[in-house]
Amino acid sequence: MIWSKEETLPREEIERIQLERLQETVNRVYERVPAYKKKMDEAGVKPEDIKELKDLAKLPFVTKQDMRDNYPFGLFAVPKDKLVRIHASSGTTGKPTVVGYTQGDLETWTECVSRIACMGGASDKDVAQICFGYGMFTGALGLHYGLEKIGAAIVPSSTGNSQKQIMYMQDFETSLLVATPSYALRLAEVAREMGVDPQKDLKVKIALVGSELLTDAMREEMHKYWGQDLLITSNYGMSELMGPGVSGECLEHCGMHINEDYFIPEIIDPKTGEVLPAGEQGELVITCIKKEGIPLIRYRTKDITRLFYEKCKCGRTFCRMENLCGRSDDMLKIRGVNVFPSQIEEVILSVNELGPHYEIILEREGYLDRLTVKVELAHSTDSFSELERIRKTVQNKLKIILGLDAKVMLESPNTLQRFEGKAKRVKDLRGI
Repeated sequence: MIWSKEETLPREEIERIQLERLQETVNRVYERVPAYKKKMDEAGVKPEDIKELKDLAKLPFVTKQDMRDNYPFGLFAVPKDKLVRIHASSGTTGKPTVVGYTQGDLETWTECVSRIACMGGASDKDVAQICFGYGMFTGALGLHYGLEKIGAAIVPSSTGNSQKQIMYMQDFETSLLVATPSYALRLAEVAREMGVDPQKDLKVKIALVGSELLTDAMREEMHKYWGQDLLITSNYGMSELMGPGVSGECLEHCGMHINEDYFIPEIIDPKTGEVLPAGEQGELVITCIKKEGIPLIRYRTKDITRLFYEKCKCGRTFCRMENLCGRSDDMLKIRGVNVFPSQIEEVILSVNELGPHYEIILEREGYLDRLTVKVELAHSTDSFSELERIRKTVQNKLKIILGLDAKVMLESPNTLQRFEGKAKRVKDLRGI
């Protein structure tokens, strides 16, 4: 189902709307946000210089550090009394990033999430259980209001108490699950421990997953636990931009449609900042063109992807971003080799004898980096020869994919840490 007519507009009309909204937004932030005026003046660009969409490249980038430097309200374009909601990141690596919403922003957010929920197969017939944490994190409330808008019945169960989550799924006949991919796997694992078969005893037919990278291998792992008939679609967003609802997968599974009447995407070379042509892989940059509270211009997301502008078979004309392959700031430099954790995950999930839970540990011995990958067995075995065969299989595959030797440690089932929110797989102990 397509939620709104804007999703099928001709490219010329999409770009007309984008330019009109971009010009209005740039004028507004230049007049109302001193930090933006300063950055634009230093870059030698004025609002009147934005005459066509390609002029967007003249504007300076905004980063998470800009948000921290202007904590808490320095990048806001409205007075505080116009805000109706405030969210913030955890701030684990410094000051949290603070975002605020006017009533108009909440309506925009709800519209965007309604679209991506429909893209992912949701309808007013669904009972939607939201297993994101409610609170300062934007994920739960974002999906909540969007799904509620399309008429789904919401079960705001949040995270934790996984056995009770399974009870709700049984008693309420939950048909749609909102969770991170890793927590969706954990719930299936808990269900089995309770003697509940996720495929036969539960009625979950749709999973709207986000907040974590969803690789093809992880999607297939979810199918193993929940069944091949489970419809799994990924959606994308971040609190700085709005929350979930920036883009989402349709049933064609050929990338995530970006709500282009609200966001302008670019792909840049993460090292030089040069704008790359469509189809080239690089860092995603997003400009918010309809936000009132904190409209970010050319925000560097650090996410690595590509953009495609061909019309989708689903009928939508909004451009699509390829499912993420990683983040530029998550990339690990190991003995001079660039490694994304998603590459290691792909290897692990390709080995049938292994479960989906793993941990990446980086240490330094003398002047050399050491990579250790801990991974759980799917089933216990006392056969040393079998364990050694599995270990060498993983080690050889990692060598082929990464070009690096890694120490592989096989752990017993149900021993590695589980995550109810975004999984934290990497421990970098090198002190760099």
